[in-house]
Order: sequence, then structure tokens, then C-alpha cells
Amino acid sequence: MDLFQLKLFQRMSERMGWLGARQEVLAQNIANSDTPDFVPHDMKALKFVDHLNQVAPIAQARTNAMHLGGTGQPDASIDEQKTKKQYETAPVGNAVVLEEQMVKLADAQHSYQLMTNLYRKHVDLFKMALGRGS
Repeated sequence: MDLFQLKLFQRMSERMGWLGARQEVLAQNIANSDTPDFVPHDMKALKFVDHLNQVAPIAQARTNAMHLGGTGQPDASIDEQKTKKQYETAPVGNAVVLEEQMVKLADAQHSYQLMTNLYRKHVDLFKMALGRGS
């Protein structure tokens, strides 16, 4: 059985790939912290809602007339995130804040390590279910 046929492993691999690419972008920001007129970049965050939108909606079945109907769709404007404006620019026009980039890099590394541990634990669960684990 190919584990990549399971959506869980596809999403974990996708997240790990995104985190690896984000680490590269943040490392480039840090490397160019002294470059004049350099503007730091970051990657668009992966959102779970985007994955849900790719799946066909499932209609609720009412098996009894006394059951409650479902609620309406939530208001999409509530979950919108605003991007933070750069608050600091060097005299040469460089907008890289090293502390901010280091915090983002540490967060990306921590998230990557978390995904790696989750991946390993799920593989161990499959091994245990097949009788090959410890």
C-alpha cells in the first residue's frame, strides 16, 4: 500500500515541502539584511480552508423530521487575516528586521520538526497495525 494515496500523508508532505521552501525564503531575507533597497519576502500561508474547498460538499441527511437542520455557512470575512506592515526600514532602504526573520525561521523549523514527528508516528501506527512494529 502506498502511503501517499492517503490524504493525511499527502497533506503532511505538502506542509513539509512548504515549510522547507519558507525556510529558504527566510534564509535569503537574512542573507540580504545588508543589501540596499532589499524588501523581505515571505510565503503565502497554507490554509486548511483551501483544502476543504477542494473537496465536494456533503449534504446533511435528516432521517427524522424532528432533527434540527444544519446551520448556514459561516461568514468568510471573520477569518480574514491582515498582513502586517513593515515598521522598520534602514537608511539604505533595507526593510529586513533580523529579529523578526529569526523568529519566523525558528517557527518554521519548529513546525517542520513537528510535521516530521507526526509523519513518523503515523508510519509507526501503520507498522503496529500490520504487526511489524515494536
